[in-house]
Amino acid sequence: MQDKRTAMVVGAHPDDPDFAVGGTVAKWARDGWRMVYVVCTNGDKGSSDPEMTSERLAVLRDPEQRASARVLGASDVEMLGHPDGCLEDTIAFRGELVRLIRKYRPERVLAHDPHGRHPVHRDHRMAGMATLDAVFPAAGNPMFYAEHRAEGLTPHKVKEVYLWGSEDPDTFVDISDVWDTKIKAVACHVSQVGDHSADWDTWIQQRKERAIAMSRRPDMPLSEAFRRVELRW
Repeated sequence: MQDKRTAMVVGAHPDDPDFAVGGTVAKWARDGWRMVYVVCTNGDKGSSDPEMTSERLAVLRDPEQRASARVLGASDVEMLGHPDGCLEDTIAFRGELVRLIRKYRPERVLAHDPHGRHPVHRDHRMAGMATLDAVFPAAGNPMFYAEHRAEGLTPHKVKEVYLWGSEDPDTFVDISDVWDTKIKAVACHVSQVGDHSADWDTWIQQRKERAIAMSRRPDMPLSEAFRRVELRW
């Protein structure tokens, strides 16, 4: 039996979980939850620098993600390593997610809303769809991916899914008390946001102002928004 309640965050790219739900991760980790990261791609196309190569970028982004997860208090990071921009909602990909759900046995799963606000990156859509299908019905049904039994993995029924980037969120997490932790985690992604050691205070203030401007809750200006789905098995 697990000694901690577990939540799993499934992101398409390195940095997606930190930008979207880093405050929630930090808050739940502080409250005693075991936080598990699953990152589906290696992020090897996340640059517009003509001097950068996909091979070099993938090498950079893995340790950035692991460092960021440590800042937030996530205890486990699973990097699936698919090429950036190439995710497909396949039986094999869903099987990877089912296997990890059965391995870590989370009570909650946080994922991209595949039908979210604004134009949605294809990888985000594929990761969100595959996660939802992995959670229900596959992970909880022994007839799906029966080969996992050979690893000692048994079916697991997730209780809740928190979808970020939703058009109509119904659940909000106040992250004002962990905002600094979230920003320190985001700053680990130097390949994406640059090195802000020389202008730290200005950069933090700019990100804070942007977050407040984008808030879906005027009464909770520093918050992360979700559409919560309760699974009824």
